[in-house]
Amino acid sequence: MLTIGKLAALAEVSVDTLRYYEREKLIDPADRSESGYRLYDKDSARRIHFIKQAQHCGFTLAEIRELLILRSRDAACCGDVRKHAIEKKLQLEHKIRAMKSMSKALDHLIADCANETHPVEECTILAALDQADVTRQAH
Repeated sequence: MLTIGKLAALAEVSVDTLRYYEREKLIDPADRSESGYRLYDKDSARRIHFIKQAQHCGFTLAEIRELLILRSRDAACCGDVRKHAIEKKLQLEHKIRAMKSMSKALDHLIADCANETHPVEECTILAALDQADVTRQAH
């Protein structure tokens, strides 16, 4: 059995992260010591690794919790997990398109700001952002 500190070191996360995962129902201590310390089994380290890998793929903690629940269901199948992965990929592709659009908008603002020596009151970027804000509020 591992104490929370040993598990944190093994999993390369902070003790606070483990406590947060516990509050979020992502991990549970296997037991408690006589003095009340949380004790975790080796499966907890594997579970934390799973959480970190899923986060690396863009899954939120709520989505990871769903994957962990699916993993423990007898009636679940790989197709159920695949559905979650496809949904996440579509979300990521949408975010990528949105970020590319933001990047292009910034390219235009940067290109329009040809004179870096103008005072800030004459900054075309700030003026464009003010105008964009006014336009958005009008709609």
